[in-house]
Amino acid sequence: MDESVGVLDGLWMWLEALPLSARIGESAWFPFLESIHVVASTFLFGSILMLDLRLLGRASVSHRISRIVAEIVPWTLAAALLAVLTGFPLFSTRATHYAHNIAFQIKIVLLLLAATNMLWYHLRTARTIASWDTAPKPISAARFAGMCSVFMWIGVMLSGRWVGHLL
Repeated sequence: MDESVGVLDGLWMWLEALPLSARIGESAWFPFLESIHVVASTFLFGSILMLDLRLLGRASVSHRISRIVAEIVPWTLAAALLAVLTGFPLFSTRATHYAHNIAFQIKIVLLLLAATNMLWYHLRTARTIASWDTAPKPISAARFAGMCSVFMWIGVMLSGRWVGHLL
């Protein structure tokens, strides 16, 4: 057995054994947090989709991309923070199970890929936004980032729904 798996399993078991994790898992806190997590995740996906559709040249083409970013990203970050703040306590209730759940693993990998795509877009592609900000059809790198984002976030949402249904 891989040593890192053993160390991580020990961490997951410790997390599950915390009194707060047990309290959440055995009370109305779990469905309450889960409901907030679903709403926050949906808002997160929706706000990201608004920008992605603009990057793809499919929506809001009369609006500057930089304006959409300025107005939507703060809401996106707030929704992401709320999703994390509600998702982590949910994870803590059955951390070992979730860590070995293929749907959860796919969700985490897709989240990391989506974050990498977002960082690449904001740190590299958007550096030249002044030259294509108002174009109905942005540069290919921006369209590619938008397309990747859409597919990754659809995958995050679908795999997230499957997490609770796999043993």
